[in-house]
Amino acid sequence: MADFGLYAYQEEVVQRALKGENVIIWLPTGGGKTRAAVYVAKKHLETTANAKVMVLVNKVHLVDQHYNKEFEPILGSRYQLAKVSGDSEEKDFFGKVVQSKDLIICTAQILYNAMINKEEFKHVELSDITLLIIDECHHTHKESVYNKIMRCYVEKKLLRQKPLPQILGLTASPGTGGKSTLDCAVEHVLQICANLDSVIVSTKNYVPELKKNVPKPMKTFDIVEKRGADPFGDRLKWIMKQIHEYMDVPPDFKLRECGTQEYEGDVMILEQRGVRENNRRLAQCAIHLREYNDALLINDTLRMMDAFRSLEEFYSTKAAKAFDGTDIFLVGLFNENQVELKNLATNVVYENPKMAKLESVLLNQFTPGVQSKGILFSKTRKSTHCLYDWVTKNTALQEAGVKADILTGAGNGNTHMTQNEQSNTIRRFRKGSLNLLISTSVAEEGLDIPECNLVVRYGLLTNEIAQQQASGRARARDSQYSVVAQAGGPELRREHINDFLEELTQKAIAKVQSMRDAEFYRKRIELQIEAVSSSKTSEDCKTEKKGLFAASNVKILCRSCFKAVASGSDVKLLENSHYVNINPDFKEFYRQGERVLLQKRFEDWEPGCTVICNNGNCNKDWGFEMKYKESNLLPNMAIKNFALETPVGRMTVKKWKDAPFMVEEFSFEEYCYNNMPDLFD
Repeated sequence: MADFGLYAYQEEVVQRALKGENVIIWLPTGGGKTRAAVYVAKKHLETTANAKVMVLVNKVHLVDQHYNKEFEPILGSRYQLAKVSGDSEEKDFFGKVVQSKDLIICTAQILYNAMINKEEFKHVELSDITLLIIDECHHTHKESVYNKIMRCYVEKKLLRQKPLPQILGLTASPGTGGKSTLDCAVEHVLQICANLDSVIVSTKNYVPELKKNVPKPMKTFDIVEKRGADPFGDRLKWIMKQIHEYMDVPPDFKLRECGTQEYEGDVMILEQRGVRENNRRLAQCAIHLREYNDALLINDTLRMMDAFRSLEEFYSTKAAKAFDGTDIFLVGLFNENQVELKNLATNVVYENPKMAKLESVLLNQFTPGVQSKGILFSKTRKSTHCLYDWVTKNTALQEAGVKADILTGAGNGNTHMTQNEQSNTIRRFRKGSLNLLISTSVAEEGLDIPECNLVVRYGLLTNEIAQQQASGRARARDSQYSVVAQAGGPELRREHINDFLEELTQKAIAKVQSMRDAEFYRKRIELQIEAVSSSKTSEDCKTEKKGLFAASNVKILCRSCFKAVASGSDVKLLENSHYVNINPDFKEFYRQGERVLLQKRFEDWEPGCTVICNNGNCNKDWGFEMKYKESNLLPNMAIKNFALETPVGRMTVKKWKDAPFMVEEFSFEEYCYNNMPDLFD
């Protein structure tokens, strides 16, 4: 394998895979898991009759990255390769692509869609594949798309249906599944092994070489004391108290401390309860309290002005939309306090001390004339934009030569990045025109980011897997991994817990690896049988829930003003993705808002304008219109913006799949016949 350029520890971990076994390769971030997978794929293609390799990834940007950086340079001259994602035209004839290529790299969703699609050109069977490589395979659990694919595999295996592909999983850590005892952590690792029908392998004989090639950064806890006074935060809490008194919190419900994630959960429950009980005052007050709580959380992590601006932005959309006395009170309360809040937010005496600590951490690493690269991890897209604004306006950081930009996940929203924007940002970072990425968790896992001198976790509460992957980004010699947190704060506690869970994961894997083969395989089969049985029970429950009511017996209400605007029977499922209202009378209940601009084009449809409730001054955003195959505009309804009136009472659901009635498939021909009769004259 020397001609291929594998390290000895990589050679060690691929041995069982080369013999055709199902294997999970466990190596740390930067340990070269993907390169090991390329080697296994190469040997498989060379030695297996009618070989068909498929590489699954869980994020769109990894399709191009694995194709361009790993598989195509080594295999492209000898084999036919293809890359397919949701943006690719090839997804529409994926079955044909699989037939004609030797190796396909795609998102897991593409394969799963093909497995359940019965059209000839689109359908793919697991038996069509001879080697299935699953990147970041620790995500193969619960209802993830990885696990849906592997559950099909396990079901066929238990029924002795062959052939089935060989499985090769890749992970930096399977984690403990949130468990804190060794026995439970072992059970979690065994469950991941069962889900992937694989053994887990790691280097035993070449640990020193691995440590040399993947050095651990120096970890520092950069602690700040709680600020002595916080008049801005106190004012926010005083306003929240006024809302508590006005909303009349039910006596059987106790709100927890303001400015916490627990409080956010409480007010979300109160909003749902207000909708169910037809209590608009309770529901609307809860929505506004969530915004104030969000401002408190921002105030705890970022600048006071960032918190103030988040509230100002929220209320700028509410000022002209007073539907009743509740809205008048809530908007008026903010307006009465707006000037005072702004004055407090601009008083530098009470600024968040975490910002000063973050500045000193960055200045320790970034100095003029020194080549440094760093990643600053933060929780939300909003916080990355606030931190970017702070960095670019901070004189000391600019004089030190910090050249920052934002890296967030791909998507269609205004704050999302396109795949090209992500690639361009990383390219600039690699070339040195940028030296600091301000990133959400998107940079923790998978992305091909150069070695960094500094990784900072700021205002984050994540599990041990995310922590390990973030730490693994600091790969340069003598690099630093900094945790900026308040003394005794939740981030600090979580970091220490994650350190413990990382050790626990290693012990759990060692224990699984030391099990006798017979015991391991028996346990794996037991867990597989249990998982398949549990899945069938869950599916039966979902089907039963779906059939709870006839669609025509469910009214759809605006979640803000509670006006009935549609029937469940008006809604149809378009292309297994979009829930559209086909009733032409529905347009009487909404007005068009701004035109929707998406960052990518779709083959059969294009967006129109947003759809907004026109009942008085309600102005609740419901979704957006779609123009499908030259049809009339179809309102695409987001269920989270509605309430459902059922024969047994009112309810709310987050996703359409949780609605208690069956939604029929959209028939374009039937729709045209009923609504566009001129086409059939």
